[in-house]
Amino acid sequence: MTTAGDVIGINTAMILPAQGLCFAIASNTVRFIASRLIREGRVRRSYIGVAGQQTPIPRALARAGQVAVTSGVLVASVETSSPASAAGLREGDVILAFAGTPVGGIDDLHRLLTEERIGTPIAMVVLRRGSRTVLTITPGESQRN
Repeated sequence: MTTAGDVIGINTAMILPAQGLCFAIASNTVRFIASRLIREGRVRRSYIGVAGQQTPIPRALARAGQVAVTSGVLVASVETSSPASAAGLREGDVILAFAGTPVGGIDDLHRLLTEERIGTPIAMVVLRRGSRTVLTITPGESQRN
């Protein structure tokens, strides 16, 4: 809470021996999730079927490839029969943009994988062996809840 009494987060875990260290979820995220659960009984998300991690883009490579971000998502693995596999995404590719929005890390990519993207073809910019490539990917519905 703020000093004005506004809720800005909800505690989800507390570590008492660590002087009361708490972990929280932002209140706007809680509002979104709660409204979806009340209305539909579940939260729908899209997925593309990759495991990845944030990776820096070397400055020289960014200039040569006309890349607007300083980091991206390094694709560590691609699920078999996934939207990423169907689009031709490969291990070692670095995702730079999704649906016209720069992707600087895995959190950015997660935020872009919304319910509205399920079944919609989307342009995804990747860095592959030093060259910029545009792939078209159609996210599926995540079965994980």
